[in-house]
Amino acid sequence: MRLLTVTALLFLAAAAPRLAQADQLDTILANKKMICGVQASTPPFGFPDPQTRQQVGHDVDLCHAIADKLGVEVAIKPVSTEAKVPEIKLGHVDIGIMNLAYTRSRGEQIQFSHPYYITREMLVVLAENGNKTLKDFKGKRIGSSKGSTSELATRLQKAIPVTFQDAGSAYLATIQRKTIGFVNNEMTAKQFISKAGESGIKLAMIAEPMALEPVSVGMRHGEPKLYEKINSILDELENEGTLNAIWNKWIGPGTIYDMPRKDKVQSMSDIHFEPLP
Repeated sequence: MRLLTVTALLFLAAAAPRLAQADQLDTILANKKMICGVQASTPPFGFPDPQTRQQVGHDVDLCHAIADKLGVEVAIKPVSTEAKVPEIKLGHVDIGIMNLAYTRSRGEQIQFSHPYYITREMLVVLAENGNKTLKDFKGKRIGSSKGSTSELATRLQKAIPVTFQDAGSAYLATIQRKTIGFVNNEMTAKQFISKAGESGIKLAMIAEPMALEPVSVGMRHGEPKLYEKINSILDELENEGTLNAIWNKWIGPGTIYDMPRKDKVQSMSDIHFEPLP
């Protein structure tokens, strides 16, 4: 009898972690609410509306679209840039839609859905260098924000990274010829080129990307049902045109970014790229 009791206790102890941690998708559906993390202050993805103070943006709209497909309410949680991965990993949000680009280190910590677009790290230089290729900049001093994926992309291309506290400082260093160029995502790079042009300074963007960064919905590892469901919903939103509509509203032609959507939802394994560390 005592042996059976001990055996039963050992079985319950082993099962306890599985019993304590319910499947995330089932929990969302049972609670009829999904907590969606978005960037706190990064237009056009997630930022407070200056009039209503409500969080708005591309990623906020995508949170709502996914919640609608699940048939649940959505609670939008603004998250700082440095807290994006920890908030997902610790379960403080159910999913993260934070312009979340895949890197190897992030992939070890959280699960990434099928990407719904690809951001490109681009090298911006003075117009006189605009006809060169990436190989011409190996060993050259290139600016970027400290600790950013732009810095990682610079290292990936065997250039010498010169880091700054923000992208604006990296831009100024190139204008002042302290660096041969600076790296940023394509969207921000275009804004800097436009800004320089208003001051009579001609900049150019090297055609070949420094790095490709697939952007996905983030969630905790070990949630296969949620992972499959999010991928299924992204496919639906793609096929019905919702992803294009959200993109065009915030980022597409006619906006200040004026960027057509180039990429469709696809498996990470179908994208030919070298992940950043």
